[in-house]
Amino acid sequence: MKAPLSWVLDHVDVPEGTTTEEITDRLTLTGLKLEAVESPGREITGPLVIGRVLTKEPEPQKNGKTINWCTVDVGDANGTGEPQGIVCGAHNFEPGDLVVTVLPGGVLPGGFEIGARKTYGHLSAGMICSARELGLGDDHDGIIVLPADAGEPGQDVRPVLGLDEETIELEVNPDRAYALSIRGIAREVLVSVEGATGFRDPALRDTPPANDDGHPVVVEDAEGCPVFVARKVTGFDPTAPTPDFMVRRITAAGMRPISLAVDVTNYVMLETGRPIHGYDADKVQGALVVRRAREGETLTTLDGTKRTLDPADLVVTDDSGIIGLGGVMGGETTEISDTTTTVLVEAAHWDAVSMFRTGRRHKITSEAGKRNERGVDPTICEAAADRVVELLVEHGGGQADPGVTVVGTPPAMPVVEVPGDLAARVSGMPITEERSVECLRAVGCEVSVDGGGAGTLSVTPPPWRPDLTDAQDFSEEVIRLVGYDKVPSVLPTPPSGRGLTRPQQLRRRIGRTLAGEGFVEVVSFPFVGAADLDALGLTAEDPRRDLLQLSNPLSAEAGFMTTTLLPGVLRAAGKNVGHGNTDVAIFETGTVTLPRHSGPAAILPVDRRPTDDEFAALDAALPAQPLHLALVAAGDAVAGGWWGEARPVSWADAVDAVRAVAEALGLEVTASSVELAPWHPGRCAELSVDGVVVGHAGEVHPTVCEAFGLPKRTVAAEVDLDLLIERAVHLRKAPTFSSYPVAKEDVALVVDASVPAAAVEAALREGAGELLESIRLFDVYTGDQVGEGKKSLAYALRFRAPDRTLKEGEAAAARDAAVALAAERTGAVQRA
Repeated sequence: MKAPLSWVLDHVDVPEGTTTEEITDRLTLTGLKLEAVESPGREITGPLVIGRVLTKEPEPQKNGKTINWCTVDVGDANGTGEPQGIVCGAHNFEPGDLVVTVLPGGVLPGGFEIGARKTYGHLSAGMICSARELGLGDDHDGIIVLPADAGEPGQDVRPVLGLDEETIELEVNPDRAYALSIRGIAREVLVSVEGATGFRDPALRDTPPANDDGHPVVVEDAEGCPVFVARKVTGFDPTAPTPDFMVRRITAAGMRPISLAVDVTNYVMLETGRPIHGYDADKVQGALVVRRAREGETLTTLDGTKRTLDPADLVVTDDSGIIGLGGVMGGETTEISDTTTTVLVEAAHWDAVSMFRTGRRHKITSEAGKRNERGVDPTICEAAADRVVELLVEHGGGQADPGVTVVGTPPAMPVVEVPGDLAARVSGMPITEERSVECLRAVGCEVSVDGGGAGTLSVTPPPWRPDLTDAQDFSEEVIRLVGYDKVPSVLPTPPSGRGLTRPQQLRRRIGRTLAGEGFVEVVSFPFVGAADLDALGLTAEDPRRDLLQLSNPLSAEAGFMTTTLLPGVLRAAGKNVGHGNTDVAIFETGTVTLPRHSGPAAILPVDRRPTDDEFAALDAALPAQPLHLALVAAGDAVAGGWWGEARPVSWADAVDAVRAVAEALGLEVTASSVELAPWHPGRCAELSVDGVVVGHAGEVHPTVCEAFGLPKRTVAAEVDLDLLIERAVHLRKAPTFSSYPVAKEDVALVVDASVPAAAVEAALREGAGELLESIRLFDVYTGDQVGEGKKSLAYALRFRAPDRTLKEGEAAAARDAAVALAAERTGAVQRA
């Protein structure tokens, strides 16, 4: 909101000597943040004076242009008292007129320096100025002709033109629409600036009572339009100019002067905050009717756009049809023009929610709509209409029609119970109940101290403050007037913490474990598209293609919530490889989204707490979002150098990383062979804990590697962390060590090539019993000695008792039992 400071101070008095900076500082401290202070004459320096045109001699030029050679009386401003010779290309003045003259040495906006120079055969010493050259507007068709009583030649013209006027631009929050007016800002100055007095409300005026002689108005939707006031001015002169003071103020406020009738409605809107609409009364046919639009109806608005209306739109109609979009924009058929002699003034209060939705629906942004959709004082419609009529009569030569139409009454403001000590408790300042009452009354509230109980205030907000609906709103009003800058900087006493939850502890343990394994954590967007799943090689029947679609995605190519973390980590790994980081090991933990297809969630009422069944229904409508872990590794697992050759990553590294995570949680992972995209057939392991599948790991398929820009032999894994965390051992016992000697037994078992080594190891571990301390696969052999389709697995078994030395034969018996169970389960045959 831009507000000329002199206009604000027309309605409130501040102590003598109060500076603009002091006023704006106080406004900022109470919630109206200063954006800028503007002054149209700030860039103008040097002599800018009133000049009287003495002579004007037209001189046609060869280029077809006619210039005027003028002599201008500038008094003693030029130091000689002699008339000033000036060349001027404008023609809208005559000898004897007073004009704005800048003399040599002056500088106009934009750094335009004025000097004496020879042009068109004359020495032109200065310039006669237009509005645009002074930064007062866009008019450049002619120079400014001052009123005959503007002053004497040579007098500084800045005060006459208002060039010294300061305009403050304030940032107004959407809930404080009253500050989108001079009335509202003046009221804020009254309560913000110390010593400010004498508030003169421009909406406080005697208005004629309603009668039956006014223009007929019918309101069919009283909820959408509670109040409608209509007044008429006859005999209006459409050629009457807008007075200079009004032009200056409207322009300073950021609006463009158009014509007297339109400018007056804008002026009153800026002054009072109440949007006004004017009709050419001779174009209005019959009574005005306010109703909702009907399906298929259209309206061509003042901006020339034909709009198809919505049944929720409020419209104003007459016998010819719709003539305006209520509270937002008028229609072309009844627009005020340069032939309008009878003006019908509308001052109506409109439902703010309807105004907001209509404006957004039709993409209309207007000064009137901006105020109506935020909430305007419904009690000043009659005063605003009367003010418009007064100005039209005063400056347009018209007559006020005696008819006054008033339909409806302003809605009552609610009474809110506010604890008297609420502001003190919220702010920590010693604010008494009396001080709270004083502040609330200062902003226009009606306060009764004998409310619903001891220490309770019954507060009725003023009609221009629809944002005050809750007790906390009123405590904020008190605190801002007392001063946000006086709120003590006291840190609240924090409650004693309970530390991290068990899932949080385990998630951090997982992150530390993977970091120790050489992996770096990444974070990627949880959004995918069909192309990402195609790149993974997922079939059409794959359940991971059942995606939840986003209604407003960041990218059209990724319009779904992901069901797997692999696209994100594979893409991140590919970018690293593309930037030359060929040895990559990264991981990500995050949720995936698995739709349940249970239908939309119910919209519950807000006046009570949902029941347990309603909570359960809401949860059931939400998709499942389990926590997953995904990791990718490419390049070398061990770098090469003088110590030896490099070792590239293999599928076993992905499996081992998951096993390390499981071990950190006190779990043991079992791996078995499976085929699943995006892994390479025959090099993918299904990972299980206690018989429950928790994920997969292995070597990524070459076509998938190519799709994501990764080298062949890249490995990856993805597991369900929720399944691991819920099975994690609660207490991890510290390992125990035996001081007794170990017994070593090695066995070599021949099995079919399709038998997983993990299955053989599991059977050996179970069969060996409690004496087994460790088991390790140290050799795999395939060849003629074991036969075609067979392989030999060599295991090192270590036995030890915690409390004694093993007797002769105990280790051998345990070994034989292990081999026997492996033979029974996997068909293993021990090699000699």
